[in-house]
Amino acid sequence: MIDRAFFGGLLAYGAGAVAGLIAPRRSVWPRVLCCGLALFGGLLELCASILSLASGAHAHWEIPAGVPFLAYGFRLDALSSYFILILSLLAVTISIYSLGYLRAFEEKKTVGLLGFFYNVLLASLTAVFTASNAFFFLIAWEAMALSSYCLVSFHHREESTRSAGVLYFVMSHAGTGCLLAGFLLLSARVGSLEFSDFASGRAELTGPWQAAIFLLFFAGFGVKAGIIPLHIWLPEAHPVAPSNISALMSGIVIKCGIYGMARVFFEFWGCHLYGPESRF
Repeated sequence: MIDRAFFGGLLAYGAGAVAGLIAPRRSVWPRVLCCGLALFGGLLELCASILSLASGAHAHWEIPAGVPFLAYGFRLDALSSYFILILSLLAVTISIYSLGYLRAFEEKKTVGLLGFFYNVLLASLTAVFTASNAFFFLIAWEAMALSSYCLVSFHHREESTRSAGVLYFVMSHAGTGCLLAGFLLLSARVGSLEFSDFASGRAELTGPWQAAIFLLFFAGFGVKAGIIPLHIWLPEAHPVAPSNISALMSGIVIKCGIYGMARVFFEFWGCHLYGPESRF
C-alpha cells in the first residue's frame, strides 16, 4: 500500500509535468491539469508518509540505473517520511492556491511551462528526501536546483529577476560542488555510495579528513538552508519568484539543507537512521 501511494504520487507529478508541455497554450487546461495532478500527487504522497509513520515500517526500493554498481534507490524511513509529510501538505495547499493564482497569467505567461517546472520540483524534492545513496541524491538535488532556478526566473523580462536568478544559480551550484567533493571523499574511504554504509568509514578517516568532509557538507547544505553568510541569494530570489513558488521555497526547499545535514551527519557519525536501532 505504501509503495503504491508513493510511486503513484511520483507518477502524478510526472504526468503534471508532461501535461504542462503538451496542453494548449493560452487556455485553462495547463493550469487545471498541472495544478490538479500536483494536488493528486501530493495527496498520494501524504497517504504514503502517514502510513509509513503510523506503521513504523521502513520501505526500500531500487531501480537499476543501467550502470554497474549504481541504482536509483528510494528509502522511506521515519526521517524521510516526516519531510515527505511536510512537502505533501505544502503541495496540496499550494496547488489549490495556484488554481486561482495562475488564472491571471493565462493571457500573459506560459502557464504550462511554470506547471512543468513546478511538478518537476515536487518530484525532485520527493526524490531528495527518499534517496538512499549519494548517486541518486545528487541527481535529485541537481534536478531540484535547476527547476527551482527556472521558477525563480519565471518573470525573466525584469532585470531584477534575471540578476536574482543568476545569483541563485551560481550559489546553488557552488553548494552542489561542495556536496560532490564531500561525497567523493567519503565514498572513496567507505567503498560505498549507500548512506547506510557511511558510519563504517568513520574509523578510516583521521581528524583532519573528518573536519574537511564536515566543512564541505556544511557549506553545501548551508547554501540551500540559507545559513549566514551563505544566505546572500535568499533575500534576492524569494521576492522575485511567483507567490506560489516563493511559498514552496520558504516552506520546504530551504529545508532541504537541514534534511541533508541530518541525513549525512547522523549517518557518518554513527547515529543509525536505518534498522531497529534507529533514533528517528
